[in-house]
Amino acid sequence: MKVNIYDVAKAANVSIATVSKVINNTGRIGDKTRKKVNDVIKELDYKPNLMASALMGKKTCTIGFILPDLANPFFSELARYVEDMASSFNYNVVICSTDYITEKEEMYVSLLLQKNVDGFILASGFESFEAIEKIQAMNIPIVLVARNAPGKQLNLVSINDYDAGFRATSYLIERGHQQIAIIARNIWSNRERYRGYADAMRKNGLVPMDEYYYAKESTIQDGFKSLQQIMKVSSIKPTAFFACNDLMATGAIKACKKLNLNVPEDISIIGFDNSIFAQIVEPALTTVEQPQREIATEAVQLLMNAINGDNAHQTITLKTKIIERETVKNLIL
Repeated sequence: MKVNIYDVAKAANVSIATVSKVINNTGRIGDKTRKKVNDVIKELDYKPNLMASALMGKKTCTIGFILPDLANPFFSELARYVEDMASSFNYNVVICSTDYITEKEEMYVSLLLQKNVDGFILASGFESFEAIEKIQAMNIPIVLVARNAPGKQLNLVSINDYDAGFRATSYLIERGHQQIAIIARNIWSNRERYRGYADAMRKNGLVPMDEYYYAKESTIQDGFKSLQQIMKVSSIKPTAFFACNDLMATGAIKACKKLNLNVPEDISIIGFDNSIFAQIVEPALTTVEQPQREIATEAVQLLMNAINGDNAHQTITLKTKIIERETVKNLIL
């Protein structure tokens, strides 16, 4: 026999309205009552009819999370934390990976709108805001993470990419490196990291590498190719590389081995993200840590606030830190 909302209300000794508020995460419900209702829902294996709720203009308890590259450990870890946080609000997450393809981003937005999701978390790498404007036109809440939208009234959770790039480069300079190259992709976050790198170099009387060496993608293979290209054409060989994510840093380490260069004795490398790759690559990678769990926590909380009627827009900027491991040599004895 199929369990319905009346069964849940009876078993929890609360009203149907209270069960509905718990399911839809609305109204003021005490923690003790909320837990009791959720325990009964789990015990009875009650499945709310979300589509019926959507057709009546009610919440579906579902959010869409659009990200650019699920193969990148930074985004896969972020997705896991978003799911965990959303689950604490009794929300489901539909995850879509665009592979940095604008058409896929637009397709997924349309698909999720058809499914009546209650809100969006967007981490896609594109700078076209057509998809965002389409969502806003339907008055559906949005939170941006790991990207920016200058001039747009949106909730935003991010790091300061410029500052992180500046500090990563300064870390290398403080250890005696002067010929520092960068491996970056031509996307907003990497351009900000490049800008921080270039300013740190200039501040110390050094010459930044030209933007010509942007990687085409953000993969291990791009890091592998980029380091080899830079070492081949540079008249003054770099002693250190700043790779704008851990995947490219891992590829750079691989390229050093092919060129019979030892890391960090011959070439020092610093990555970005502090993903699982930073811990398992040999030697272990020194990198800039992005706080994925905090990003996810703040993003989901902002989205829940917006879904429940908070129309204020917040920008939350979280701090990064450098995780020291084994890939940077101190040249100052």
